[in-house]
Amino acid sequence: MPLPIVHYNHPILRKKGAKVTAYNAHLRHLAAAMIETMHSAEGIGLAAQQIGEALQLCVVDLSGVEAKFKWTYDGTHLPLDLFMPLVLVNPEVTPVLEPTAISEEGCLSFPKIRGDVVRPETITVIFKDTAGHDHTLHCNGLLSRCVQHEVDHLNGVLFIDRMTKPSLDAIDLQVKALKKRTRKLAEKS
Repeated sequence: MPLPIVHYNHPILRKKGAKVTAYNAHLRHLAAAMIETMHSAEGIGLAAQQIGEALQLCVVDLSGVEAKFKWTYDGTHLPLDLFMPLVLVNPEVTPVLEPTAISEEGCLSFPKIRGDVVRPETITVIFKDTAGHDHTLHCNGLLSRCVQHEVDHLNGVLFIDRMTKPSLDAIDLQVKALKKRTRKLAEKS
C-alpha cells in the first residue's frame, strides 16, 4: 500500500536525514514501500523525507524512461534492469567538474509545479544498499539529475532552492497556494 507523500511547507522536508545505521528487515521494508509509493505516484525518485522519515534513504527508478544518459555501476555498464529500482542509503554525491545543465524538474512534494534547475551534468555517488554493501554510481543526464534531486531532499534542500529566478518567479503563486493548503491541512490534524 502506497505511503502518503508530504507536500511543501511540511517541516520534515527541511530536515536533514539521520544516517542509516541498521541494515535490517525494517530498512528493506521501508525501501520497498517507498518504491511502491514512487511508482504509484508516477514519479522517478522519492526521498524518505517525502514520506515523513528524516533518514538518509532515497529511491530512484528510470527503467521505464526514454532519456539519454550514461552510467557505470560499480565500474561496469550494467543493464538498467539489473539495478533499478535503485535504493541509495547514506548517499554522498560528488559533482564531476564538467559543465552544468539547465533542465525542467518536478517534485512529488510540489504537485503540478515544475521549473528550471541548474545542476552539474555528471556526478559520482557512493552509497550503500539495504544490506549495507558499498556501491559507486557514475552517471550523467537524467539519472544524475534525479539522484541529485533526491539527495538534496535528504539534506533538507528543495528544488525551488536551486531553481532559476525566472522559473521561481513564474511559479510563485502556485508555491504560495501549496504552502497555504499544507498549513491548513496541518491545522486540521
